Amino acid sequence: MRRFDWRWLVISSVLLSGLAAGAATRPQYGGTLHVAMRAAPTSLDPADTLQADSFSRRSLTLLMFDTLVTTDENGRVQPCLAVSWQASAGDQRWQFRLRRGIKFHDGTPLTAETAAASLRSANPSWNVSADSDSVIIEKDTPDLELPAELALPRNAILKRNPDGKPSGTGAFHIVDWQPGKKLVLAADENFWRGRAFVDDIEIEMGRSFRDQAIALELGKAELVEIAPEQEHRVSGEAGNLASSGPIELLAVLFTRDAASPEEKALRDALALSIDRASILGVLLQGVGQAAGGILPNWMSGYGFVFPTRGDLTRARHEREQIRSVPAWTLGYDSNDSVVRLIADRIALNAKDAGLSVQPVASSAKADLRLVRIPLTSTDPWVALADVAVLTGMSVTKSKTDAVENLYAAEQTMLASQRIVPLFHLPVTSAARALLRNWSLRPDGTWNLSDAWLESGKP
Repeated sequence: MRRFDWRWLVISSVLLSGLAAGAATRPQYGGTLHVAMRAAPTSLDPADTLQADSFSRRSLTLLMFDTLVTTDENGRVQPCLAVSWQASAGDQRWQFRLRRGIKFHDGTPLTAETAAASLRSANPSWNVSADSDSVIIEKDTPDLELPAELALPRNAILKRNPDGKPSGTGAFHIVDWQPGKKLVLAADENFWRGRAFVDDIEIEMGRSFRDQAIALELGKAELVEIAPEQEHRVSGEAGNLASSGPIELLAVLFTRDAASPEEKALRDALALSIDRASILGVLLQGVGQAAGGILPNWMSGYGFVFPTRGDLTRARHEREQIRSVPAWTLGYDSNDSVVRLIADRIALNAKDAGLSVQPVASSAKADLRLVRIPLTSTDPWVALADVAVLTGMSVTKSKTDAVENLYAAEQTMLASQRIVPLFHLPVTSAARALLRNWSLRPDGTWNLSDAWLESGKP
C-alpha cells in the first residue's frame, strides 16, 4: 500500500486557507458607510470662515473636493489637481500647471480660470490669476511654504454655484445636504483617480462622543470620533482604533495684550501655577503630551526645550510682587466635558498661587479662553502662522526653512504672553471591524480613499 504523505496535505491546506483568506479580504465594491461626528457645519464651503474649524470638517472637505497639491505621509508636497509647479522672482511668483481632463461633479471641465476664482474667494488678499492651463499666484514677499498651504482643505478647488450648492472634483458628490444635521454623499463614477469602493457615505452631524460610541456599539455607525482619553473604554466591535500623532493644541488664550508689566507678571504666575502632569495623568488618562510650546516636538524638533513643569513657589513669588490682583474669568466650551474639568483644575491651581480665576461656560466676554486648536498642517511654518492668526498675533516667515528661524518665531509668539500652551493631543477615531483599509492621515483627517465594507459574502 502506498503511504500517504501528510506533508502535502498540510501544504495544500495552507495554500487553500491562504486563498480563502485572500478572497475574504479582497476589497469589495458597494455598501453605505455610516459616519457620526461632533461638528455641525451649516456650510460645505471649505473657505467659509464662519464655520468652526475641526478635523472632521476637514475630512468632509477632502471627500468632496481636491486641492492643487497634497501631502504624503511624510509631509512632502505631491501633485493632485496640479501636475507640476515652479517658483520664480525669489519665490514670490508661483505657477501651478493643471492636470488635463478633470471635470467637476456637474460635468463642467476644470479650468485655470475656475481654479483661480476658487483660490481668490478663499484668500482675498492673494493675487491669483489664470494663464492658459496654469494658475499663477504672486505674493508681496517670498513664500517657501505656499505649496504646503495650498494642500490645506480650506484651499480646496470648487465651483461656487448660484444655488449655493458647491461642486467639486473629489471622490464623492453631494446627494442630500441638511445643514448642521446630515450629509449624504455618493461615489463619483468618473472620479479621475478611480471610483471609490463604497457606494455612499451618510454622515450624522452634531453627535456627542457618547452618542457616537453608542451608535458604534449598536451597529448604527461604522466610523466615529473618540475622545482620546476614552480610548480604553472602546471594546468589541468598536475595537478598531486609529490615532494620529499629537496634532491638536489645548491652550489658554488671553483675549488682549497685557497692559502693564504687572499684568505680564500675573500671566507668568498663572502659567507657572498650572500642574500639567496631574491634569495629563488624571483628566486626560495619560493620552497626549504636556506642552510648553505651540508646535509639538515631532513637528518642530525642538519642542522639548520649552519647560512644561509647573513651579508653584515661583508662581507665588510672582503674585506677591503685585498689590492689586484682578479676578479673571476663564471661558470654555460647555459641550466639552473634559475641557470643563480642566478649566476647574486650572482655577484650583491658580488659587494655590494666590490668583483668582473663575471658569464660565462661555467665551464671549471672558478674560481668558481654554480652547482646542486643531493645528492646520504638518508643515511647522504653516501651522505656526495659522495659530498666530487665530490668536491675534503675527509671525514673520523666514526666507529660509532653518529651524533656528522657526524657533525664533515661536519664541516671539510665546513671549507676547497671549497664549499658554498646555497639551498636544492626538486625534482618535474608531470603526467597526467590517470597515477595512481606512486610516487617519498625519494631519488628523480620515483617509477613506481605499476604504471598503466587508459584506461577509465570499
